[in-house]
Amino acid sequence: MTISVALCTYNGESYIEDQLVSILNQSFPVNEIVVCDDHSTDNTVSIIKRIASQSKETVFHIFINDTNIGVRKNFEKALNLC
Repeated sequence: MTISVALCTYNGESYIEDQLVSILNQSFPVNEIVVCDDHSTDNTVSIIKRIASQSKETVFHIFINDTNIGVRKNFEKALNLC
């Protein structure tokens, strides 16, 4: 069984690291994290990439929208990519 986490982000640099560490430290292992960033203008994506590069067991798929598509469409995109 594959466990995927759909994670939507937008300008979340102040909490994204804690969020990802929490997901990675769950008692049941996560196989992949599908991140859809809605065109952040802060350091959210660079933080995600740093944590992804350090992850040995969880595969990260990071998608960055060219423009802001909004919460609903971004979440639909993330779910479809899982």
